[in-house]
Amino acid sequence: MLERIIRSAIAHRWMMMVLTLALIAIGSWSFTRLSIDATPDITNVQVQINTAADGYSPLETEQRVTYPVETVMAGLPKLEQVRSLSRYGLSQVTVVFKDGTDLYFARQQVAERLQQVKSQLPEGLDPQLGPIATGLGEIFMYTIDADPKARKPDGSPYTATDLRTLQDWVVRPQLRNVPGVTEVNTIGGYQRQIHITPDPAKLRALGFTLEDVAEAVEGNNQNIGAGYIERNGQQFLVRVPGQVAGLEEIGNIVLARREGVPIHVHDVADVAEGPELRSGAATQNGHEVVMGTVVMLVGANSREVAQAAAAKLEQAQRSLPEGVTVTASYDRTALVDRTIQTVAKNLLEGALLVIVVLFLLLGNFRAALITAAVIPLAMLFTLTGMARGGVSANLMSLGALDFGLIVDGAVIIIENCLRRFGERTHALGRAMTREERFAETASATAEVIRPSLFGLGIITAVYLPIFALTGVEGKMFHPMAITVVLALSGAMLLSLTFVPAAIAMFLGGRVEEKENRLMAWLRARYAPLLTWVMRRGRWVVAAALVLVVGCGVLATRLGSEFVPNLDEGDVAMHAMRIPGTSLTQSVNMQKQVEARLQQLPEVDKVFSKIGTPEVASDPMPPSVADTFIMMKPRKQWPDPRKPRAQLLAELEAAVEELPGNNYEFTQPIQMRMNELISGVRADVAVMLFGDDMETLAQVGQRIVAVANKVPGAADVRLEETSGLPLLTVTPNRAALAGYGLNPGQLQSTVSTAVGGRVAGQLFEGDRRFDIVVRLPENIRQDPAALADLPVSLEPALAQDSADESSRAGGWRSGDARTVPLRELASIESSEGPNQINRDNGKRRIVITANVRDRDLGGFVSELQQAIDAQVKVPAGYWVEYGGSFEQLISASQRLAVVVPVTLLLIFALLFWAFGSARDASIVFSGVPLALTGGVLALAMRGIPLSISAGVGFIALSGVAVLNGLVMISFIRHLREQGRSLDVAVREGALGRLRPVLMTALVASLGFVPMAFNVGAGSEVQRPLATVVIGGIVSSTLLTLLVLPVLYRWLHRNGKLSLIHI
Repeated sequence: MLERIIRSAIAHRWMMMVLTLALIAIGSWSFTRLSIDATPDITNVQVQINTAADGYSPLETEQRVTYPVETVMAGLPKLEQVRSLSRYGLSQVTVVFKDGTDLYFARQQVAERLQQVKSQLPEGLDPQLGPIATGLGEIFMYTIDADPKARKPDGSPYTATDLRTLQDWVVRPQLRNVPGVTEVNTIGGYQRQIHITPDPAKLRALGFTLEDVAEAVEGNNQNIGAGYIERNGQQFLVRVPGQVAGLEEIGNIVLARREGVPIHVHDVADVAEGPELRSGAATQNGHEVVMGTVVMLVGANSREVAQAAAAKLEQAQRSLPEGVTVTASYDRTALVDRTIQTVAKNLLEGALLVIVVLFLLLGNFRAALITAAVIPLAMLFTLTGMARGGVSANLMSLGALDFGLIVDGAVIIIENCLRRFGERTHALGRAMTREERFAETASATAEVIRPSLFGLGIITAVYLPIFALTGVEGKMFHPMAITVVLALSGAMLLSLTFVPAAIAMFLGGRVEEKENRLMAWLRARYAPLLTWVMRRGRWVVAAALVLVVGCGVLATRLGSEFVPNLDEGDVAMHAMRIPGTSLTQSVNMQKQVEARLQQLPEVDKVFSKIGTPEVASDPMPPSVADTFIMMKPRKQWPDPRKPRAQLLAELEAAVEELPGNNYEFTQPIQMRMNELISGVRADVAVMLFGDDMETLAQVGQRIVAVANKVPGAADVRLEETSGLPLLTVTPNRAALAGYGLNPGQLQSTVSTAVGGRVAGQLFEGDRRFDIVVRLPENIRQDPAALADLPVSLEPALAQDSADESSRAGGWRSGDARTVPLRELASIESSEGPNQINRDNGKRRIVITANVRDRDLGGFVSELQQAIDAQVKVPAGYWVEYGGSFEQLISASQRLAVVVPVTLLLIFALLFWAFGSARDASIVFSGVPLALTGGVLALAMRGIPLSISAGVGFIALSGVAVLNGLVMISFIRHLREQGRSLDVAVREGALGRLRPVLMTALVASLGFVPMAFNVGAGSEVQRPLATVVIGGIVSSTLLTLLVLPVLYRWLHRNGKLSLIHI
């Protein structure tokens, strides 16, 4: 059947060329449709539930909000884990579902359960689902800033409130309409509010309370419709407008009459614009700005969305007043472009090296071009498949493509055709006619098509175990396996159709069967070496066995990690202060940090997010800042070759000069990846579970002390869970009872006075601003003045339950209608928990550590032993480990099952090809010997084993088998023609020197650029390429020297099993 396909391809060769052009056209079109990203998105299916609980302390948030929400999520279909965070004024519950769950289904389930729990939550609290985005959705950040000289129309400079108003009402609405954007999150500046700040002395004198003011404003700021009337056939709508239009109208609202005189709001209070009580701020290059983060919808194309957002931002700039600028601070496209550039450069350089080798070894320019043409064609076939299958082009998916493997089949076919053409021309003594040439092409191709197809089939089969990976590791490596399988399938198709047709068309004329100088020189060196090896067969086999065992032992010493870190070029730094540090203080400290970092010559700009943004997808206390340090391109550095570790050390030394801060260094995407994988932003997390916060903190401290002593530990931190300063107003129930009051009335008075009460909104067209009633700033900040806060006795008087002295017939000035707060409550300051984390319904505290200059697997096992030996955990408490190493373990366990199955599959395919277990095992012996080269190459370069390297080993076993297959099938062919065993082995080995060397050189050179590149993302590809190159070198030596020995040894007294390949 294969021969029939080949003959028809040669017969209809023009048709083949037309189909090839069609492939080029479809492939090019698919390329424009392909989504491009830096790394695959590995987010698990998670739904965030954020509940803003203004004024609740972490303990109250946990008790009143987090616990009921967590409890109601139990038993959801496909639920995997529920983790939560309770912090001042915020409860965040993250519900994680099993992989493969539809995100919209998951959100629907969570939303239904939230309806059930609403009745159990305190009044006024409304749980919200987080944006429909993945954890890597923050693809674009921009800042809004005003030139210090810029002025508003009234001549005053722009304030942080003005910038925030422009962001909320001018920039953000435009960006939210960009396709693929699900949310634009804002941090920094102040939301504009209208503040009504009553004077307590005036309130007391006139017998009003804060509630009276709030209720008067609420009641006098609404428009009401009153149906319609009909007159003379016309219908008139009746409306009663009462909405306030400005600050003056708010001031003129009447509270009540006192002795016939109307008392207005402006008589007892100031009405002015004021800043909100904010939870987060943003700074850039040492001054405050307003920052927006564009969050991408799940499943969108990050490059397209970021580019569209950047274009829309330019448009928004035109609608801003003069002197106000909006600039992109972080754009994922930059990293994506750099990464794709790295991949493209590797692929291009690999392709060029392959073409050069083909030309050198084939000695025929046309033949080399035909073989090389398979590369772009297979690539276009792959891109078409990727675009149809929704696989994005990224580091992982394009990272394992080796053009050497793709052209292997074509190399074997062309090499055989050239050899046969030469022999036939030599025999005829003249150039072949066209028909002779076509017949010769068909039979020469048919002769080697089965081993080459088998070889490609085996390499494809070898990639199947990758599909068995699940979870995060599955998401990382599936794209790689899909693209390799697509590329190899494309190459197989082309070997059957395009290659024979092109040979028939373009390799005409007289083809000399003469070897070029390079091949002749190599053969002259190889022949005596082969003779020597055949004489000392036993020694050679023994040496090979020792090598395999030695490398097996070495492999266990290499250490292990999950995936090497991608160097993103930029740095993310956590700056942490003491819990309870105010936002204003934090901002000032952050400005100093930024100013210091800006002095380094490599730094382009620095910007920071401090505290929690408007949508609390990433909640942080005001004492913590996420600092993004954007680097200049390496070309502009004083020393462009400076290693990343040295740069980090310099950055760390620079910021350590500033007191009061602690730092952790990571990278923008890596920080998110770690957080997505395990809920922590570090490589390793030790999680301690228990009930009592103090006990957890004490045991946590002991674990930190132990972890710090483990070699390789960096940034070891115990999560800050305590130390939040609280000002507690404790009601005195006996005193309250004496005045006929309840704690509830006291609580609402204090809450309005300090936290403020929203009393409606002021509308300006589409824009709307809250009207807030609260005490003036100077009294709010002063606990002594707070003690004088008047608490109304109105409720008690209304029920006629007040004490005798304050009862009165009517309103007369001088009668006591309020009582100061100090009479009813004690005011004291204390400390409480800063945040409370829970995991699957149990409180936990986390000790995080990053690992530097050491492999992850070894670090974790040493850490576990140290903690088990040196830390005694109380009863009812337990320790678990998390972080990115969990993936390493789950992937290794899965591969430990799947890899042996694949090796069996390879053996079965070989047995099927040869029909002889002996020959199959001879070829199969290539696998362990090829792996030795990979292990040695890793050891020489000091690279630990990672899943990337594992994928390299998988690819290797395919290449090793391919070479053996070609040689053994040729030796068998010679024996069938009647040659003796020794002659067949020797001639077979010498005859197959060129294709074996070519496939090996081509496959390894395809990976050389990848192994030595230093561009963005090269770290991820380096282990894979290193393994393949090292392995191919050892596998080639083995095929050329050990296989002939093994073949002769196993067949010395046996007959050849006559099953044709």
